Amino acid sequence: MRSTTSIKSPGLAGASVGIPPRNIKFAHDYYASRRYPIADNAFASCFIAVLSGAFPPGERFFVESVRHFRDQITDAELKAQVSGFIGQEALHGREHDRLNAIFSDMGIRVDFAEKGVKRGLSFLERFSPEQQLACTIFMEHFTAIFGESFLRSRQFRDTCEPESLKLWTWHALEELEHKSVAYDVYTQVSNSWRLKLQAGPLVAAALVPIIIGSLVAILAHDNQLQKRHIKSHLKGAAMLFGKHGLLKHVPRRLPDFFKRNFHPTQDDTRSLEQQWRENLFGSQGLLSDIYSSPTLQ
Repeated sequence: MRSTTSIKSPGLAGASVGIPPRNIKFAHDYYASRRYPIADNAFASCFIAVLSGAFPPGERFFVESVRHFRDQITDAELKAQVSGFIGQEALHGREHDRLNAIFSDMGIRVDFAEKGVKRGLSFLERFSPEQQLACTIFMEHFTAIFGESFLRSRQFRDTCEPESLKLWTWHALEELEHKSVAYDVYTQVSNSWRLKLQAGPLVAAALVPIIIGSLVAILAHDNQLQKRHIKSHLKGAAMLFGKHGLLKHVPRRLPDFFKRNFHPTQDDTRSLEQQWRENLFGSQGLLSDIYSSPTLQ
């Protein structure tokens, strides 16, 4: 687990173990004047919109897969971490629901992704609760890589409309803060090597075709599949997957999950998290105008 301090109080909350649910409501007025907030690029912006569509059903799946085993956890610190995890994920889902409503009002069919991911997750729900939790820890590994890459990639963030960064930066930080929680629950209630190995292929089969299909469908609905847009789409793909792209580390780091000695804390992001707590919630922080946190929680 992330903290080495033994905390025995039965009334612990997530904030006491470094996983505070921050109840923030974000404004999305910037979309009124800028349809594609990432470098005015349709491909990159629509890909991020697909992720936003995927997050609400995904976050609910994560929460329920962990909540199923909550009563089996006896360690007070891990129980508090679970509370923080559930709170953070619930708020992520709520805020992406609100953002997705803006997309819908603009005619960006993010519902393609949301409905598709729901169907994909319903496939995973046919499996045992232990297998669902294994799938959750695999997906949490991806979101931790994504969150870290987002916070470290100044080049990508500099291409984004400034207001659009607020929700995504908050989300990225909290993914790092709780990245070990579901994994630690899994090691206590199952820790099956076989289920872990199965999680990757199951998640890929359930969700990867949906993510790709949703992106194509959104671009098509936005009249962005004409030949004249190819050059722009290649530029957007490079921003995401290229040598210096946002997701360049995913192919290299995702397989770490399948190592027998893997644990999320092997990638030590504590200093990065502290840096971004200050950047977001300090006196001059990016979110200091909408969230007050004297302890930088």
